[in-house]
Amino acid sequence: MTGTTQPERLYLGREDVNDIESILRDDERSFGTESHSVTTRGDAVFTWDYERSRPGLSKLYEKAKHSMWNGETDLDWSIDVDVEKVAREMAGAVQQFRTTMMSLDDSPVRKWGEAEWTRFEIEAFNWRMSQFLHGEQGALVCTSKIVVTTPWIDAKYYAAAQVMDEARHVEVFAKYLNTKLGGSYPVNANLQMLIDDILGDSRWDMTYMGMQIMIEGLALAAFGFMHQITEEPLLKNLLRYVMSDEARHVAFGVLSLQEFYAGLDAAEIRERQEFAFEAAIRMRDRLMMHAVWETMGVDRRAYTEMLFRVRSQGTNPFQAALFSKIVPNCKKLGLLDAGDGWLREKFTEIGVIQFEDWADTGEEYELLDELAKDRAAASA
Repeated sequence: MTGTTQPERLYLGREDVNDIESILRDDERSFGTESHSVTTRGDAVFTWDYERSRPGLSKLYEKAKHSMWNGETDLDWSIDVDVEKVAREMAGAVQQFRTTMMSLDDSPVRKWGEAEWTRFEIEAFNWRMSQFLHGEQGALVCTSKIVVTTPWIDAKYYAAAQVMDEARHVEVFAKYLNTKLGGSYPVNANLQMLIDDILGDSRWDMTYMGMQIMIEGLALAAFGFMHQITEEPLLKNLLRYVMSDEARHVAFGVLSLQEFYAGLDAAEIRERQEFAFEAAIRMRDRLMMHAVWETMGVDRRAYTEMLFRVRSQGTNPFQAALFSKIVPNCKKLGLLDAGDGWLREKFTEIGVIQFEDWADTGEEYELLDELAKDRAAASA
């Protein structure tokens, strides 16, 4: 009897993850104007083992308890924000990308002047902050699921503390958008589809992988870039505090998954690699900012086609560097090189493998404890 070859799996249901038709179709998804509901899968797990047996998680939990901050009183909301100035600050990070886009003969932005670029940067700033807000609500819901589904008491303790962190993050991003930027963009379809996939997977560790490693990892890198660039004092302080929380959150995912993955077989590890790759593609497509370009009168298809040409030239290091937390954390988890390096090959294809030896979050979360620094300075 002749064996049959199994068809190659389609990632995100696409023949090619770079297929423009599929990218545009996904981007058209709407998740409502008032609310969105999704079925959550997974068993509610009670443990009768209350022994604190995981020192790394216990240390994170103690750190979380001592690092709570109040978004109303620890941030100075009386500061007036010069949105145009902030937008100009952000523009410098993508100057090479902008120059390349304008140099293409058929570029829809070829004739843009400073006025158009300034307006674009203002819209892009609002869009980024809006996706931070929606992502933080996703983290709030996903971390609540971790409390319910994780089998370890140490993880339940820490996840419960993280739920409070995420509520605070939603609160401060919503307030910044409403009081300083005058409103927000809707959730990006790729971000929400990934969150829905995370909540719809019954395996408890996939919530960690999707939220703690992928979404929170990318957010931590994005917060870091924005914090480094901006001089706007309210935003800078807000990001300092959020980053210190987020670094613990990603470290929580790394510590938990290291232990769990050690007991998985090759087929189970491959499933996690594939999930990580699909999540990375969702995050990449999210960064295309179609809503912003449409606001500026640029056709989504024309922009997407141009974007892939520009990316092939390697001229947008800013967007690629947003994976600088995800790749080293996947390496620490053993996912890059498991199964003959399948995920390494995929990350190489999408142009982010160069970050594999950057600091993983398990090493740096204590360095980002900004609240501890402020308290030490106040008591000096």
